[in-house]
Amino acid sequence: EVQLQASGGGLVQAGGSLRLSCATSGFNFVDYAIGWFRQTPGKEREEISWLSILDGSTWYQISVKSRFIISTNNAKNTVYLQMNNLKPEDTATYYCYADVSWRDYWGQGTQVTVSS
Repeated sequence: EVQLQASGGGLVQAGGSLRLSCATSGFNFVDYAIGWFRQTPGKEREEISWLSILDGSTWYQISVKSRFIISTNNAKNTVYLQMNNLKPEDTATYYCYADVSWRDYWGQGTQVTVSS
């Protein structure tokens, strides 16, 4: 069974940092890409970063590109999102995502709140 479990959210002051984790199981981790998305009430879920486990290539939404870093620990089948210099507009529920065999799988979401 494919599972993604996101964790690491919390409350932080503007300018602070958090590291989100996405622990995965049930599929051959190294063959896929893992994405991070976020969503605020009343808005669509937006993609913010991707990592191809196979070749290490990454992508970032322009609003986070200089502040967030996506990485992986292949031994733990886990993808991380290091978030630095957080801003109040980063406040959202964060989800990790994988498309495994043409099916969508989402982590359960972890709340990030950035106070000004």
